Amino acid sequence: MSFQLSIGQVVTTGSLIDELVNFQKLAEFPDPGYQSVQFSSYDRHTVSPDQPGWFANDDGFGGEQLPGFLKVIKTPDANGIGEYLICDVKGPGAIVRLWTAEIDGNLTVWLDQKKDPIYDGPAQPFFLHTYEAFLKEEPRKEWTGTLNQNMASYYPLPFEKGCRMVWKGKIGDLHFYHVQMRLYDQGTKVKSFSVNDIKENINRLDKVAAVLAEPFKYLDTVLFDAAYETVWLKPGEKKVVKSVMGSAAIKRLAVFVTAQNLEKALRQTVLEIRFDGSPWGQVQSPVGDFFGAAPGLNPFESLPFTVLNDGRMICRYYMPFRDSAEVVLENMGDQEVTVVTKIVSEPCEWKDGISMHFRARWRVDHELLADPKQVKDIPYLMIRGKGKMVGAACYLLNPTSVPSSSGNWWGEGDEKIFTDDNLKPSFIGTGSEDYYNYAWSEEELFDYGYCGQPRNDGPANRGFVTNYRWHILDNIPFTKSFDFYMELLSHRKVEHFSYARMIYAYAVPGAHDDHLAITKSDVRHLELPVDWWPEPAGASSNSIFYQIENILSKPQNIELVQDPIWSVKQMVLWKPESKNEALVAFIPVTKSGQFVFNLTVARMAGGGKMELLLDDKPLKINGDLIIDLSTSYRSVARNISLGRFDLTEGVHILKIKPAGDKPGPVGLDFIWVKAI
Repeated sequence: MSFQLSIGQVVTTGSLIDELVNFQKLAEFPDPGYQSVQFSSYDRHTVSPDQPGWFANDDGFGGEQLPGFLKVIKTPDANGIGEYLICDVKGPGAIVRLWTAEIDGNLTVWLDQKKDPIYDGPAQPFFLHTYEAFLKEEPRKEWTGTLNQNMASYYPLPFEKGCRMVWKGKIGDLHFYHVQMRLYDQGTKVKSFSVNDIKENINRLDKVAAVLAEPFKYLDTVLFDAAYETVWLKPGEKKVVKSVMGSAAIKRLAVFVTAQNLEKALRQTVLEIRFDGSPWGQVQSPVGDFFGAAPGLNPFESLPFTVLNDGRMICRYYMPFRDSAEVVLENMGDQEVTVVTKIVSEPCEWKDGISMHFRARWRVDHELLADPKQVKDIPYLMIRGKGKMVGAACYLLNPTSVPSSSGNWWGEGDEKIFTDDNLKPSFIGTGSEDYYNYAWSEEELFDYGYCGQPRNDGPANRGFVTNYRWHILDNIPFTKSFDFYMELLSHRKVEHFSYARMIYAYAVPGAHDDHLAITKSDVRHLELPVDWWPEPAGASSNSIFYQIENILSKPQNIELVQDPIWSVKQMVLWKPESKNEALVAFIPVTKSGQFVFNLTVARMAGGGKMELLLDDKPLKINGDLIIDLSTSYRSVARNISLGRFDLTEGVHILKIKPAGDKPGPVGLDFIWVKAI
């Protein structure tokens, strides 16, 4: 499947749709040129690093002292409804990404300084399902999860002369938003969006959506018959895997790693790719982190990267070079590692000043203190030169002992992105998870074409956490410089925090950055604290915790599974042999009153289903009597809210029964009783 620009280099809705999956164009410096900017509901106290509001965090929750908009057009009326300016840009451009966690009210959008708006309607549908909002349709199945990804959308809206957006609503309500735009150089030919563009591009949209939904199916047939190379690396050994000469491009890089301890090998085997005689790699990263799989193997499918369940890892970023490319692997660990690679290249004309080298720069800070009273800007990368940023990822160890998202969340901090020597950021965000296209410190695993969370151990956001976001249509060009920071702003004080991160970029030869050579200390093997006990803080405050193994009555068919993910390093694994079995837990309540019960369970591959009864009354969880504990790959700890109950003093009985057609294993960690 191929996608081409429209003839004559006129920017159109169709040409922008094509860019959603065009890797070759991504590897060229933009022509016509543009800068990327973001309008968001960030806290307007954020002005300068040397002023008190630099880490301010009122960014769309409602009732901000300074409204999170460019301008207040009409102050709130007697009903609290006002009008607020999101953006008003002049000249050619395009909206390339929208995001919201929640936004009520009405949105009005004008293009090209026309009197009549092109859109005037509910704000939330426009932000999440833009084209369907224009068509006044329900979200299309084919575009949900593709053009719309979680809480972000990628429906391009080009304009010739300008774009103005006004929100009308209650400033006291939630109003989170991001609007990312390309602002093209003056004189760029742009055909402004019209609703007819959607209908004229339906086939194009469906094809692009199909690729975004299943990149491996549509893009990787080239790998099936490709030759492979195998290297064996002893501890401390470094080898050239493959050299490619001439003007060409690497179009696929596939890697399969085996070792006695795979998780250690994926972090301690370092990938380096050197283009055109560079003495050290424009790419330098632990191999697992490069593919977004770290720590350990965490399968997902995205547009530029796919990690399969069998361990194969695939990169689709296009990597052109003028004269040569060299792929190198180094074993910084203490075990032997075997790496099988498939590297597919093709002839490619190098265009001076336009063609760019691919860059991937990894760095890490261990033993950080995450503390809401000592917020930090974490530098991802600083580049000087000419190029574009095309992706970011973070790999965290969050060893908090709080089991609830409210209390153990690490990512209140915002992204701050500076381009071209500007002292004011082009991007100020509203939270780390918002940058990564989700919200509300969501713990669940997800993967889309441009964003994902392939690892989050839990409970909530405790343990190892991995997030990625690929900037394809929403790439960020720079002509002089690019600096990326993410605030580390946590709910609670957490010691021994580890923060690894990556920036993926392209740069015209001659660029330089602040990358530091990776050391053995950087790639040390990380583990969760061996023993932890849930801490009553945040949403879990005023709670009493009971280990399941300590409150069971005459348990049968159980074993204790050891792993630092579980409190006191163990969980109960129950393997019922028939549907007639049940586990019975006795829960003491020391005083009559209202209580919220939560159960921390294991979701795992092959996990079974269960039903719960409290004092012989069946419990509905999210409206369902049956709870499915299965997940696709890795075992994770997750909290299940059992509900709010009026209870008398004494012992209450929680009964756990197998459900489904066939009993399956059930993992149980602890139960918490919160007094209201």
